[in-house]
Amino acid sequence: MKQLPLFINMDGRHVILLGEGEAADAKRRLIERAGGICVDEDDILAKIAFIAIEDEDEAIAAAARLSARGILVNMVDRPAYCEFTTPAIIDRNPVLIAIGTGGASAGMAKSLRQGLERLFPQKLGQLAQDIFAARDKIKQKWPAANDRRRALDGAFQNGGPLDPFADHDDDAVQNWLEAGAITPQRGLITIDILTGDPDDISLKTARLLGEADIIYYDENVSSAIYTRGRADAELKMGAPQNGEFEQNNDLILYLRDNRA
Repeated sequence: MKQLPLFINMDGRHVILLGEGEAADAKRRLIERAGGICVDEDDILAKIAFIAIEDEDEAIAAAARLSARGILVNMVDRPAYCEFTTPAIIDRNPVLIAIGTGGASAGMAKSLRQGLERLFPQKLGQLAQDIFAARDKIKQKWPAANDRRRALDGAFQNGGPLDPFADHDDDAVQNWLEAGAITPQRGLITIDILTGDPDDISLKTARLLGEADIIYYDENVSSAIYTRGRADAELKMGAPQNGEFEQNNDLILYLRDNRA
């Protein structure tokens, strides 16, 4: 990764916006939609700035002044001068799906967003809000953090009671809590990797990568495959040793190189 995706709480935050015209108007709508307040360059509370000045020399000079003050700068249509970029957004408030290309192509990000929009139900945000509202009940049912995560992983899986890609009625979360959780997988699962192309892995493998606590991988397995796991998963090169985790309740994945 060349960039770290972050979601910034913008409600009431001062954001410098410089420039006029369509590009500046578009940034103003984006800032205000997220609850930010557009201010001038001399505002001392602002920590973020968008520059939509057409004249390149003027825009570069403004970026230098703001960067010298420790303000993060985005310069419209000039990715080389951007300290951060804004993604294409799929909005299912409070669920946000952001698609970025590191400034390489805003058009590509837009096309990806349009293609992905139809995958996410309109009520996805309501499902997230219902889960948040039930957080105390979820903690009571699964006091241990690992047990809660595994219970939710089971609920969110394809075809599960809280599958985020499916439509749900208003009682879905309550029904899930009352019905009991799907027992999540634990222990060691070995998966044979047949190619170096991450697009060739199965949907099941992709799901397990997203759930595994520890991921073992053979030396020749492509990093493009095992880095699709959870960001906080423990990565270990080599095969797991017998007895290493007999008392471990984690889900452990071994990606075994089995290419011809």
